Amino acid sequence: MKRLFLSLYLLLSIGFLGIGWTLDNLWQNNVDEKGVLDAPLVALAQVLATLPPAERQEMLDTIKADPDFPLTLLDSDQVAFSNEQLFGPDKVIATPYDINHELQFVAVGEQVLMAGPIAIDPAASLRSIYNIFFYLLLAFIALIWVWPLSKDLKILRKATKEFGQANWNTRIQLTKRSQVLPLANTFNDMAAHISALIENQKHLSNAVSHEIRTPLARLKFALALLPQYCQPESDVTKRQRFLDEMQLDIKEMENLLQELLTYASLETQRESLNFERCDLNSLVAQTIRRLQSHHPTPIILDEPEHTIYLVAEPSLVERALQNLITNAQRFSIDDIIVKISQDSDGVTLSVTDDGEGILEEDQSKIFEPFYRSASSKNGNKGHGLGLAIIKRIMDRHHAEVSLQSRPGFTQFTLFWPAVNQA
Repeated sequence: MKRLFLSLYLLLSIGFLGIGWTLDNLWQNNVDEKGVLDAPLVALAQVLATLPPAERQEMLDTIKADPDFPLTLLDSDQVAFSNEQLFGPDKVIATPYDINHELQFVAVGEQVLMAGPIAIDPAASLRSIYNIFFYLLLAFIALIWVWPLSKDLKILRKATKEFGQANWNTRIQLTKRSQVLPLANTFNDMAAHISALIENQKHLSNAVSHEIRTPLARLKFALALLPQYCQPESDVTKRQRFLDEMQLDIKEMENLLQELLTYASLETQRESLNFERCDLNSLVAQTIRRLQSHHPTPIILDEPEHTIYLVAEPSLVERALQNLITNAQRFSIDDIIVKISQDSDGVTLSVTDDGEGILEEDQSKIFEPFYRSASSKNGNKGHGLGLAIIKRIMDRHHAEVSLQSRPGFTQFTLFWPAVNQA
């Protein structure tokens, strides 16, 4: 991470320096008004060039001597410039004399006019200081930008390393101004999804090891006793009851495995659901007729006169409703009310029973997989997957499931927002 910070900082700093130096040189070579300052010296050289060599010095002598701008006429062999360097049209060559002075040369025919030593403009020396200050300021600005980015990337690296060490609850907390906040949010979403998968795997493993253990133990015990029920003198009625109990154990394991497969498949079907526009009234009525034949508790359907259409996976909606009605049949005393309604917010489907209600401490956990309420009627029935399947079905539809419960009233509500409907 330190190497990344240094490389990024150096890249920005060198980039700023390179761009600044290039622009500065382009300015000096193409835009700077230095030629205007050299114009008097060039004009004098042009005048001298029109005179014979013997008269040039006399003209210089007639010019009032200026101690700050001395002029000297030299032969070309007295200077170290080549002809290509010196003899050009209106070309002035400046060379340093000492730290505060310089010499200027311009061609006058076959001779050279030297001006100086001339004091260098004090502002020119300050320019270098200003340039250094400018580049340092750019480097400081780059540091202000790079340093927080480096810190955030270090946090990302640390979180990734922790997550790789099986710390599934690792999350990244960055400020809203962070430049890598979208990356952190993506990491958190990925971590949450992986954590959920790991948790589901644990639940599935626990279910296989714990939930199936009981019916397997009963089957193993029953197989040990089976020979004595198969004797010719054994009671036929007892034998049949014994075989029926074995069949119930097998059915219990089949139901558990089916629930496990359904719950697991809903995770893998995140992007593969076949949504379609279905008639919710007909779907609910059909489910009620089928379930009513298996239980004496009346199921009352409260539906509007007009047909309500829902964009969803019909088989999953039916499965969610079936689980709710089946649960209600176990607890209801007098009747079960299934209500369909629609408003501007969306479509609502609720199942209400008049049973003893769900304990308050259980309500926040009731949708967790393999969680079973401590209700007196519930006992040890079920596998704790029915409501968890409903929750996952609604999540896949980007919809919601909610619970209201008190003694004598329990209502589960499925809600599909209108924004998700076609």
